[in-house]
Amino acid sequence: MSKPSDAGRTDGAVVANVSDTARWVAVYRARESARPDALFHDPYAGRLAGELGVAIAGRAPGQTRGGWPVVARTVAIDNFVAASIADGCDRVLCLAAGLDARPYRLPLPPSLTWIEADLPAVIDEKERQLAGEQPRCRLRREAVDLADAPARAVFLDRALRDCRKALVLTEGLLMYLDDALVEGLARDLARPAVAWWAFDLLSPATRDLVMRAMSVDLANAPMRFAPPNGVAFFEERGWKARDIVSLLDEAARLGRLPWLLWFLAHLPASRPDPRRLARSYWSAAVRLER
Repeated sequence: MSKPSDAGRTDGAVVANVSDTARWVAVYRARESARPDALFHDPYAGRLAGELGVAIAGRAPGQTRGGWPVVARTVAIDNFVAASIADGCDRVLCLAAGLDARPYRLPLPPSLTWIEADLPAVIDEKERQLAGEQPRCRLRREAVDLADAPARAVFLDRALRDCRKALVLTEGLLMYLDDALVEGLARDLARPAVAWWAFDLLSPATRDLVMRAMSVDLANAPMRFAPPNGVAFFEERGWKARDIVSLLDEAARLGRLPWLLWFLAHLPASRPDPRRLARSYWSAAVRLER
């Protein structure tokens, strides 16, 4: 599903549309890359984030302002990509790719085909910003409105042609869609060529916490999808959870969790059943398989 259409900003909002949130995320990738003990290196992130990304990041909730959820999510999904390639992945489809730079920064096999899909304006900007940079694999970008079901089907037919085992990435996307759109995507990705599907997932309590803290800033990009049954939402639709990485636990493991949250990472309440999230504060990176 592509990001909602680019509407003008609501008065007082920093974020004009969901595409702007990609700049927000890029700020945290740039800051992590600048650390002497960086967990990954994204030399393009600062360029892609721009001043708007810095402005959005400056208005984030206090305990997430350092970007630890984004850093943990980035590392987890980087690891999903590596694991999928080790298991024979020959194609990656990055849907609503935003300003992701993995084809340029990850050690990818040159034979791998990486296809990015997003709205035309996002694709055009990325082409300009990264002109002259050399990706590590075969990279192709396609402008497509993935919210248009017929267009999505045509794109998937084309993108998966002659593919043996594909990994689909929808990082930073599902939370901005409603349940029906996610269900449609889950159905459309149930194709023989799609071996894995990776994304991030929030509990209802975490979504509501962020929306309360940033209600004005995210007025044009409200977070919606946060199923109380977590990964069971997808299991009920024919998928199987292969990897579930709690972002709180991952940030603690990586040494990126703020000290005020360290004790929470050791409480039973921080490790809810990912299929019964109830009122738990929880977020995770997930890799599904058919």
